[in-house]
Amino acid sequence: MLGVVISTRTIKPNVSARTALAMAIIGPNFLVRSELSRAIAGFQSGHISEFSSFPGNFEEMTNLLSNGYDILIIELDSEPGPALSLIENALEHCSSAVVVYSVQNNPEMMVQCMRAGVREFLQLPCSSESIEEALARVVSRGSSAGMESMETGKPNGGLFVFLSAKGGAGVTTLACNFAVCLASESAKNSLLIDLNLPLGDAAINLGVKSSYSTIDALQNSSRLDCKLLETLLVRHSSGLAVLASPTDIQPEQVSNDAFDKLLTVARKAFDYVVVDAGLRQDVLRSVSIGECSTIYLVTQVGIPELRNANRFISQCAQSGGPKLEIVINRYEKNLEISDDSINKALTRPPQWRIPNNFRAVRQMQKTGTPLVFEDTAIGGSIREMARAVTGKTVEVSKRKGFRLFGN
Repeated sequence: MLGVVISTRTIKPNVSARTALAMAIIGPNFLVRSELSRAIAGFQSGHISEFSSFPGNFEEMTNLLSNGYDILIIELDSEPGPALSLIENALEHCSSAVVVYSVQNNPEMMVQCMRAGVREFLQLPCSSESIEEALARVVSRGSSAGMESMETGKPNGGLFVFLSAKGGAGVTTLACNFAVCLASESAKNSLLIDLNLPLGDAAINLGVKSSYSTIDALQNSSRLDCKLLETLLVRHSSGLAVLASPTDIQPEQVSNDAFDKLLTVARKAFDYVVVDAGLRQDVLRSVSIGECSTIYLVTQVGIPELRNANRFISQCAQSGGPKLEIVINRYEKNLEISDDSINKALTRPPQWRIPNNFRAVRQMQKTGTPLVFEDTAIGGSIREMARAVTGKTVEVSKRKGFRLFGN
């Protein structure tokens, strides 16, 4: 259980005023923690919260990381395992800067912290000046001012939902590469949500691992906001944020209101939101899907796929709603089903034809290089889809620095 010794207290410095910071000191050693708290209170204005234990479960972890602390100051000595887990989650899932402190000299633990991304270490006992200098470096890096909470009052971001007319149409590959291209070319805050539950593969396709999942967001919809959402995400090397599907099969009893809340919060927090919906047409009932949304209906050249696509298109025509674009995936000239027959089955020509290239897809999965960063026909087609949204014409075929398995 996460123990709060001093929930929050305001501190005023004895010297000239400095940037007010919200800080949390987490460590089971009461004497060391209290001494450090008093030292900080001697020169730093703001608020200090003290925690006597580390988070013991998901709810405690998210509660701590979503509290908006500028700096988390974490003890390494008492419980190294939980301490390192907190450090890794904090650096991956929230905007707080992390400072660690230790009385013992444990080089191995220090190395693990450095690998996780920690940049400030306090070897106790140390002078108040050393503590002040460490916090000053944190502030100078913009770790507090530059990592503010995401805006909640900005206009809704664009929403792009990839939906499959039939299982196995390749929706996840298209959604992942489309989202990576949006993030890298637009330089805008972009999010990919894996709603292809319970067996979504977006994280596997992107080579990322996440401690939390879409299920966590949906099951906590009553308190979901931009801060909590940020703690559930993992970042791909392109800058794309990912809300992954769970790694194991979990019971899925989620209301439509939960889907709606997730999409509403995501669109407030991000400029672009891409959804891998798989076969989940129920997501289209969300009131968050409106005029600035685009549905990409992904199908293939096959009688069952075209029949399902026709039914979906007819339904959309009757009910109205967001913009609908048809994507023919794994497209090849078909002697049995001509382009005229395809257009007739779909009631209109498709907007996008993605060429078939199993070899390129397998190579992407093997090497970790996104299709959109390769000079191939399939990568070029997906880039064009994304550029139709961003308006960019930047050539990215030579940019092979991003690796899907870089995390």
